[in-house]
Amino acid sequence: MLISTVLSVAALAQLKVTALRTENLVNPVGLDEQQPAFSWQLVSGKRNTLQTAYELKINNQSTGKVTSDQSVHVRYSGAPLQPGTRYSWQVRVWDNKGQASAWSAPAYWQTGLMKAANWKADWITPGFAEDSLRASPIFRKSFKADKKIKSATAYITAHGIYEAHINGKRVGDAYFTPGWTKYQKRLQYQAYDVTPLVQQGANAVGVALGSGWYRGNIGWHTNVWGKDIALLFQLDITYTDGSTASILSDDSWKSATGAIRYAELYHGETYDARLDKKGWTQAAYDDAGWSGVRKENFLKDILLATYNEPVKKHETIKPVGVIHTPKGELVLDFGQNLAGWVVIKAKGMSGDKIEVSHAEVLDKAGNFYTENLREAKARDTYIWAATTKKYWSRTLPGTGSVTLNWKATPAILNRKILQRWHFTPRCRKRAALRVHIPC
Repeated sequence: MLISTVLSVAALAQLKVTALRTENLVNPVGLDEQQPAFSWQLVSGKRNTLQTAYELKINNQSTGKVTSDQSVHVRYSGAPLQPGTRYSWQVRVWDNKGQASAWSAPAYWQTGLMKAANWKADWITPGFAEDSLRASPIFRKSFKADKKIKSATAYITAHGIYEAHINGKRVGDAYFTPGWTKYQKRLQYQAYDVTPLVQQGANAVGVALGSGWYRGNIGWHTNVWGKDIALLFQLDITYTDGSTASILSDDSWKSATGAIRYAELYHGETYDARLDKKGWTQAAYDDAGWSGVRKENFLKDILLATYNEPVKKHETIKPVGVIHTPKGELVLDFGQNLAGWVVIKAKGMSGDKIEVSHAEVLDKAGNFYTENLREAKARDTYIWAATTKKYWSRTLPGTGSVTLNWKATPAILNRKILQRWHFTPRCRKRAALRVHIPC
């Protein structure tokens, strides 16, 4: 027992280094910073333990022992960083009692493309004439990877917002990418480690675009930054034998429209399942009937890596109550105001339609109220392709609301599974939501 106690006390007293961060992020991919900042935390079972020195090891290159108590935002000072390269790093420290820690567990960061000259891809736009509703274009490219893959990184941005898939699987977990910036001066791109998504043999990339802030209706204005909608995509692959390949957006890609017939951040989405191109992000899909694309000479020197926190799914909210309004409307109360989108399960026949209108409050009489939204329609529409029960959620989310107004022809809503995804920049809370269903 005495020996066990001594060992336990010794373990608690050990000096450790944890919580390694690069630019305040855990193992980030796609940093353009030439001198990224490293941070770490000390763990000790002893009181009043302070760091007096540290040593960094970056790709096995050591800084040597540096006398300093700094453990936050220690700047990289080694050789110039190379684009698209993964760097591993560890740290150990010395405390004010002369004790040295063991090396930390390894962390890493991966650089982005760093400058415009490293973009090999071309900007592309749809090869067809848009209709008046500006249905969301979808882009597709099939390719083969003939060797065993070591790593694969995708770099993506757009004029508009995008959602990308490789071999049917979504790329990343962020929404509203590439984000809202002053597009004539700064356009962010995102970098993704897609090694698990790319396979030896046949592959396919599929990217859907929406108008977003770039050309969407924002307030009283449309086409604020431009009238076009465009994609820039670069997939860099490294094989296990050391050779490399790149899959680039260029004039070999195909374009079309699919089920998303209309998509606006403030006005909502119309999804016509009768026009869905099933399997279009898979390698086996036949795109022979699709249009080509047009290459464009849009700016690349304004591109920069992502610096803001991404918008991600945070939690699922379910209704907490049902309200019958004086007008006979059925309102599902979600108990809080939030930004998100609805997931439903309903049954309908081909051509049947459900409309989901969003609002923030009920009026003084307790009825569904949208006048405070001014010109924003905030309405999502789903049209059935066949008689079936169907789960549906908005593809290119963008509506923040409190109430949802349902109209069905003659679809039956399963209220037991009605829910709402809540998305946030990381985990910042929003406010409240209710749902309105006219019967």
